[in-house]
Amino acid sequence: MNSRIPDPSKPVIAILTTSDRLQQFRGNRSNFRDIIRTGREMGYLVYVITVRDLKLNEQIVTGYVPSASGKLWYAIPVPLPQVIYNRIPNREEEEKTQVVHKIAECLEHPEISLYNPSFFNKWNLFEWLKESKATSRHVPKTRRLRSAATLTAMLKNHESLYLKPEKGKAGKGIMRLRYRPDTLLPYRLQIQSGKRNTTYKAASVERLWARIGREKGTARYIVQQAIVLAGHHGRPFDLRVLLQKNGRGAWAVTGIGARLAGARSITTHVPRGGSIEDPSSMLEGTFGPEQAEAILKNVSTTALLVARQIERASSSMLGEMSMDLGVDEEGGVWFFEANSRPMKFDEPAIRKLSLERIFQYGNHLSRQSK
Repeated sequence: MNSRIPDPSKPVIAILTTSDRLQQFRGNRSNFRDIIRTGREMGYLVYVITVRDLKLNEQIVTGYVPSASGKLWYAIPVPLPQVIYNRIPNREEEEKTQVVHKIAECLEHPEISLYNPSFFNKWNLFEWLKESKATSRHVPKTRRLRSAATLTAMLKNHESLYLKPEKGKAGKGIMRLRYRPDTLLPYRLQIQSGKRNTTYKAASVERLWARIGREKGTARYIVQQAIVLAGHHGRPFDLRVLLQKNGRGAWAVTGIGARLAGARSITTHVPRGGSIEDPSSMLEGTFGPEQAEAILKNVSTTALLVARQIERASSSMLGEMSMDLGVDEEGGVWFFEANSRPMKFDEPAIRKLSLERIFQYGNHLSRQSK
């Protein structure tokens, strides 16, 4: 790990996660290594800290840093951070009592700035975006999935629907429902597991509802109009946008990637067989170069509008989010999903800027608090 001596005028930045009995701490180690390397190159003192080790009434705490090879992690004494980059790895960890308490304490601490305090809930996101005229027109028709009657009502206006868990991640638990009135078994439910999906056919909405109940268990779901997406060689694609706050504390688009759905997948998620593509070439193939350029501009504008509205409506201090946006066959832009703990983008230019922005924004936060 090449490093400079930390610049004392720059804030101390900690990556927050939870502890692990066997491995010291949880989370994506290679991501943490990249963040620490970038921070050091930019002159920051940066380390990983667990909720357990973050003792807010002490000046010196225990942090973790990687060895030169990056294979080992050392526990070392470090000064209390001024900025906390929240990377609690999942919702189960986030909902633990000690984590809830620690995040609340950090948010109230006069000398510490913590951003992205929690994961988003899908239902809340759509409710927040409906509050603003500018963002509501980019939101597909969405309802909470409470009964078979909701499905019947939605199918009157939309021949295809998506069923999504409110607290879902990476396409897990998503189902697609189509209604084909001219067939013996008109209800077609596609259930995705791994890279495969199975189709369940039902003659009545009651039979369909029983099957959905078995699939979703006690999880809360939303039901959403399916947008017919622009395709590439017959397969739909959507756009993944990474937004972060910059050194001035303003939302900016760090980069846009495209994700093409797998051959028989109902989503574009890479773990479900989707692939990473170039957004310009995907759009140009469908719309031609001029319109593709205009659509990409519109995607950026829409993503920034959405990010600002989510932050305003959530009353949280946010510093980054990734967003899934779809482009329909007419070139219209639709919002599907936002994630407050973005997975890392594999596109090298986006990845590099995304790491630098963590520190640019951290620096802005510490100047504000002073």
